[in-house]
Amino acid sequence: MERRSFGPVPREVAVIGQGTWYIDDAHRPTAVAGLRRGLDLGMTHIDTAEMYGDAETVVGEAITGRRDELFLVSKVLPNNASRAGTVAACERSLARLRTDRLDCYLLHWPGSHPLDDTFAGFERLREQGKILSWGVSNFDVADLDVAWKAGGEGRIACNQVLYHLEERAIEHAVAPWCEEHGIAVVAYSPFGHGSFPGPRTPGGHVLEDIASNHGATARQVALRFLVRRSSSFTIPKASSPEHAADNAGAGALSLTEAELARLDTAFPLGPRPRRLPML
Repeated sequence: MERRSFGPVPREVAVIGQGTWYIDDAHRPTAVAGLRRGLDLGMTHIDTAEMYGDAETVVGEAITGRRDELFLVSKVLPNNASRAGTVAACERSLARLRTDRLDCYLLHWPGSHPLDDTFAGFERLREQGKILSWGVSNFDVADLDVAWKAGGEGRIACNQVLYHLEERAIEHAVAPWCEEHGIAVVAYSPFGHGSFPGPRTPGGHVLEDIASNHGATARQVALRFLVRRSSSFTIPKASSPEHAADNAGAGALSLTEAELARLDTAFPLGPRPRRLPML
């Protein structure tokens, strides 16, 4: 599994990680086995959130005895992100995850609490050793400008955003801004929401053709396209060991410039939206 620098964090992180949104809807033993299989294959970046129902408890079960292998991330809801509320939310997440620390803790999206207060909560947690770094999620450029001023240079580790082949809005400004400021970009929902292009669609045909050239799958090709920038990571969900193995296969895949250009044409960027998409 390829690893890269994760923003200002002094540690390399797996480029293909594991997301957990809706993982609690799956058969729990199978979901736990899927996460563990992902760890076995090098997908040691696991992302979760207090918003994700029982996902944190599923992750807590899966990582028992393997905590030191992980780059573990969770997120605080905006309505909980006051200074004291951020600390309390993190402590609840740590209990559900059965761990004493997070490698990164994120504000799930911009909310009503001042960022100065949220970030002060993050810093308190960092000083206590309960988190090792912190970042944001679903922040557009205007939000990032405010966060950069509130947090200070070199503090924001990442921005986690919606990014898949049919939703490339972050490429207009968010990804370049993050690259300029040394912030990692983490793509969530990399296969969309039940809309991954099938082989009978024009884009799906391109995916299948490129995949056949590499002995890979269409989903592996899609994941590799999304992490073609040196600052990019992605966190596909897998609720079974078989799906986890398929996702992990993207970690060593290498696409040519010509193949990347074909995908770029097959899934055009489109106009910049007025608001950064979240779903």
